[in-house]
Amino acid sequence: MAKMIPCNPYAYHVCGPKKLSTPGVTEIFSSSWKDGDHKRKVLACFVQAVYLLELDRQGNRTPETALAPKWLEPSNYKLSQTLIDERDGSIFGAVLEWAGYAVLRPSGAPKAILALRGTLVCGATVRRDFTDDIRLFVSENLEGSVRFTETMKALKLSVDRFGDCNVCIAGHSLGAAFAIQVGKALAKKKVFIETHLFNLPSVSLGEKFGNVWNSFKSMFGENQTDEKVWATIMKWSVHFYVNKKDFLCSRADTEVITNVSSSNSPAAKLFVNSKVEQTSSDAHGIQQWWEDDLMLKALPNSKLIDRHLKSLVS
Repeated sequence: MAKMIPCNPYAYHVCGPKKLSTPGVTEIFSSSWKDGDHKRKVLACFVQAVYLLELDRQGNRTPETALAPKWLEPSNYKLSQTLIDERDGSIFGAVLEWAGYAVLRPSGAPKAILALRGTLVCGATVRRDFTDDIRLFVSENLEGSVRFTETMKALKLSVDRFGDCNVCIAGHSLGAAFAIQVGKALAKKKVFIETHLFNLPSVSLGEKFGNVWNSFKSMFGENQTDEKVWATIMKWSVHFYVNKKDFLCSRADTEVITNVSSSNSPAAKLFVNSKVEQTSSDAHGIQQWWEDDLMLKALPNSKLIDRHLKSLVS
């Protein structure tokens, strides 16, 4: 009798999304990428693929046994480049490119996506992950990290090849912190990359909301009128995905989250998962963002966005 081989809990068919449409000819006429739920699920899967690229590396998995590729195939993207931390050889990010014919690429689907993982608490990479975690919470600035430099380099290359409107960046936890800070650096140069931030850690909890808008405006020059500043900021599409039970990314109560703040960028959106039956670990995990039973609420204006704008101006 053949020996049963147990399924890996991270295999796509075990824990991946159950209702994710795959690209086809019909996408030419009705693109699933224009649906926010579909886009969120796909990008979350791509971030998960980066986690698994590193775990595949640590486990010495072969192309036949690797877990990461299965998370890319359903959406028809391929691995173009891995971002490697030269300090320990770990994979912390990846550039993914559309793998099909150009004419079959769904409207709204980026030609290139840069995905960044968060902290892994296993293997040799944990030391470097925690080093950047500490850097973030102590100085709120990741520009001194090797990973910041490599992320910026890869993103610039993608923008040069495909144009800023055909590239997006997505990250989870620590990866989200790198994504928003790299995005901020490019925004200063008037290059706006669509940005998706899953469970971005809270920073500068003592920051007063009233100071954030003035700091954000200073990115573009103090002598510009508010109208010019607004016109510039509106070009940046930033999506925050937070869970009210995640102590690392959401320390605001319901009143703060739902209050409207006039200083928000019209292009910035906050999506809050209020699912009740979740552990604190699940609340900070990437898996929740491709699940079908989310209790998701979109808040285009919120004080929580204002709090995170500190990441854009530090």
